[in-house]
Amino acid sequence: MTMLQRIQTIYLLLALISTGVLPFFIPLWTMTDGKEYVFMQNQLYAVLFGLSTTLSLVSIVSYKKRQNQFVMGRLNIILNLILLGLFVYRSLNLSGVIASVSEKGIGMFLPIVAIVLLVLANKSIKKDEDLVKSVDRLR
Repeated sequence: MTMLQRIQTIYLLLALISTGVLPFFIPLWTMTDGKEYVFMQNQLYAVLFGLSTTLSLVSIVSYKKRQNQFVMGRLNIILNLILLGLFVYRSLNLSGVIASVSEKGIGMFLPIVAIVLLVLANKSIKKDEDLVKSVDRLR
């Protein structure tokens, strides 16, 4: 089976787009002074988005090693949960202190989109793994 015929590759590709491409075009939130806050303004956000994108890419390329793909998907989910937690923390706690967040942008929800896609990909990888194991049992 080739790489592109598997549904998890599509899910992983969409997760890669949501963490590696969309953050360049979608601001995380808008400050009270009207300036848009993008992920590149915070080094930690940039590193976490970069790691998530890299994990998705490596996971797509290692399509023959389903177990590794599954583990990388789990790590990627944890990474996106951390990123989401940082966004929530920033919007709730730091809003009154430094620069208040007047309007939360769609960019804050990109980790949620990535998590959903990664969970779907992991489900498909698990299904493939179970299918291969059942075929091996029949031999």
